[in-house]
Amino acid sequence: MTFPGMTESLNVDGNPLEPCSTDPVTGFFRDGCCNTGPMDTGQHTVCAVMTAEFLAHSKYLGNDLSTPRPEFRFPGLKPGDRWCLCAARFLQAHEEGVAPQVHLSSTHARALDIVPRAVLEQYRVD
Repeated sequence: MTFPGMTESLNVDGNPLEPCSTDPVTGFFRDGCCNTGPMDTGQHTVCAVMTAEFLAHSKYLGNDLSTPRPEFRFPGLKPGDRWCLCAARFLQAHEEGVAPQVHLSSTHARALDIVPRAVLEQYRVD
């Protein structure tokens, strides 16, 4: 599925972008993939595996990903869920020592605009 303004769906390896999660449904476009485009100013491009530590840190920073928000069709995340994170938030988590693991086959190539490949590789699980 494509949406207006969506950029080409390639992962960081230059291959077709694989889905990140459909349960819960993730992605800026809520298509299950870490697709991006001009409207996605946060670049939700890193397919991350949530941890309790990362979720607590994110909540502390004001981005509560664990509390359900039904009005936004957001179920709340728990450890083990996969979710498309903003690339800058992932890099910040790395710098603060709380970065989650990532699925590079499901991480959009545009993540490399913000996060060095070597950093992503440190957290690779696929």
